[in-house]
Amino acid sequence: MILYKTTDKNRFVFREMKQATLLAFTTIALFAVSCKTPQAATGTSIPAHTMVKSKLKSTKFLTGADNMESYLNLLRGKKVGILTNPSGMVSFDYDYTYVDTVSRMQQTGKKTANMHIVDFIAQKTKVDLVKIYAPEHGFRGEAADGELIVDGKDTKTGIPIISLYGNSKKPSKDQLLGIDVLLFDLQDVGARFYTYISSLHYVMEACAENDIQLVILDRPNPNGNMVDGPTLEKQYASFVGMHEIPVLHGMTIGEYALMINGEHWLKDSLQCKLKIVPCENYRREMPYSLPVKPSPNLPNDQAINLYASLCFFEGTNVSVGRGTDKQFQIYGSPYLTTYHAFSFTPMPNAGSKEPPQMGKICCGEDLSQTEKVKKLELKWLLEAYHKTEQPEKFFNSYFTKLAGSKKLQQQIEGGMSEEEIRATWKPGLERFREMRKKYLIYPDSFLTVN
Repeated sequence: MILYKTTDKNRFVFREMKQATLLAFTTIALFAVSCKTPQAATGTSIPAHTMVKSKLKSTKFLTGADNMESYLNLLRGKKVGILTNPSGMVSFDYDYTYVDTVSRMQQTGKKTANMHIVDFIAQKTKVDLVKIYAPEHGFRGEAADGELIVDGKDTKTGIPIISLYGNSKKPSKDQLLGIDVLLFDLQDVGARFYTYISSLHYVMEACAENDIQLVILDRPNPNGNMVDGPTLEKQYASFVGMHEIPVLHGMTIGEYALMINGEHWLKDSLQCKLKIVPCENYRREMPYSLPVKPSPNLPNDQAINLYASLCFFEGTNVSVGRGTDKQFQIYGSPYLTTYHAFSFTPMPNAGSKEPPQMGKICCGEDLSQTEKVKKLELKWLLEAYHKTEQPEKFFNSYFTKLAGSKKLQQQIEGGMSEEEIRATWKPGLERFREMRKKYLIYPDSFLTVN
């Protein structure tokens, strides 16, 4: 059961005609640009052998996973493992026949089908797929936030499943035994504390240690033109932030893998044998709506856009809507009673068995209709802190992990303005931007950097 209460009937935000017109012309212009197989952006240091060249002559947008002709040949005759989850969907065209109702003659045509990549490989190819590796939330995505995943067997294909979100987050030598090639197909959302890039790090390290090739099927970053936020300090590294990068990194998962290798972030400066299958006919600025939610508590485009800005609340006594159907689109707390217009009551659901502030009325704000953000927004965090009835209990120890250092909490408690806080981010953002340039598969055109 989810309980809402609202007294404000004018919460919807409408874009001005000028903005809508500009967006329309921008979108048309972007799609009109010739976007063939991506080449390394100017000034990059991407090894040529890392990139898998497309064998298709298509003008249609394709994810790396959709471009089967470019990677299936890498898998033939080999024992293959795959790390994926429900976001690992593929689209493919197939021929079909039908009888024309007018001419009554048999005709042929093409249709597009969608399947999960594991089901596609198992049913439509001769690839020997022998193991599935599951990240946070599990392979089929049924696990709630933070719930440990156990090993098992996929009921649909019978393939063994090995958990990388249980007792160990890095595959062991025994767990990789018998694997020649490992496929990696996860949809990232471009935020440092979204754990799929941490899983990527550990998988790359394990593959390097065991001389296994890793093939990454690239997907767009839905927040791919934003680089923003405080940079993590090394002593505060954890599974929700392993590298010295800002909160919003503005890279695809394929680009991020190139950075991990190129910056020698793996243990003992190991190098992973990488192959990247890039997206086809894609530019970073193109709007990209995810066909499948990347995890249980990011149900739609609005939640994905607000995720990096609202996730800081996970280190406070403020709920971000876990236990409702508006996760990461609302926020509220029992200690924000000055917010009279909107309230909600978190209750257990499929995405969260014990949501923060469960069963308590949380007063706050509904952002589900707010215009999409173009940077990491601090205003909601700062306002909630200044309005809480118990500022001394606002933060918990998890906030430091999310922020990547103690500085942000100290700055907020010290009364610094958003502008003053942002000024402290600039040196780290400038260093990261220069480093990031070396690994871009898709060049920047309209990068938002704050």
